[in-house]
Amino acid sequence: MRSAWKLRLIIMLVIAGFSVISYLSKSSVNPVTGEKQRISLTQEQEVAMGLQSAPEMAQQFGGLYRDERVQRQVKTLGQKIVAASIAAKSGYPFDFHVLADDQTVNAFALPGGQIFITVALLSRLQNDDQLAGVLGHEIGHVIGRHSAEHIAKQQLTQGITGAVVMGAGSYEMAQVAQMVGGLINMKYGREDELESDRFGVCFMKDAGYDPGALVGVMEILAKASGGGRQPEFASSHPSPENRIAKIQEHVNKLSAACSFPGTGAREGAY
Repeated sequence: MRSAWKLRLIIMLVIAGFSVISYLSKSSVNPVTGEKQRISLTQEQEVAMGLQSAPEMAQQFGGLYRDERVQRQVKTLGQKIVAASIAAKSGYPFDFHVLADDQTVNAFALPGGQIFITVALLSRLQNDDQLAGVLGHEIGHVIGRHSAEHIAKQQLTQGITGAVVMGAGSYEMAQVAQMVGGLINMKYGREDELESDRFGVCFMKDAGYDPGALVGVMEILAKASGGGRQPEFASSHPSPENRIAKIQEHVNKLSAACSFPGTGAREGAY
């Protein structure tokens, strides 16, 4: 009995150790932000993954919205933001799409630059400044390489979770390990959202839009949630109230918020 437990412990430590070493070896510097990140995907792999996933993701939201005028409006505004910001130097082939879903208030970015907004969210926006805020935020996810970071973190979490399950040999411990791993990844998700809010503020300013309009977007999202949110510690997104406070802080201190070491210069002359 004791020897079997020791064997499981050894196996657990080996698997966990391999997962940690593998994760720590995936180190690269984001050429735009200057941030050191744990990422295993190349930029080309991110682009390929996004292009491959785009049709399936669109289908999950009822396909693309059929009004070509609306599609052109969003694409034009999105490309204006890209051209005016550090996103133009990123090498990602950005493209923007409106989804036909008129019930789900949502926008998201796939790895590599494919960006989507549902017509349900688009119809709630009051002006181009707010639309620029949504698209700027999603561009920020791509520039920040958040999807690639998240994939690496999931691989680490899965490896450690598997090690705990194998070493513990009990269903209860497996549940605890999975719950802890999930909370770890949620925490990273919240940090990504706040960083993308900061990027969005900067990109809006660069393209000539009012960065304060992103506050209005947060208010729209809060209203759409209907007050049925989970507590922030167990949610993949920060509360709209916390995001609003951070956005206002960035708007008040644009020079500090919009300094990107990877470019060698600050964006804009604030």
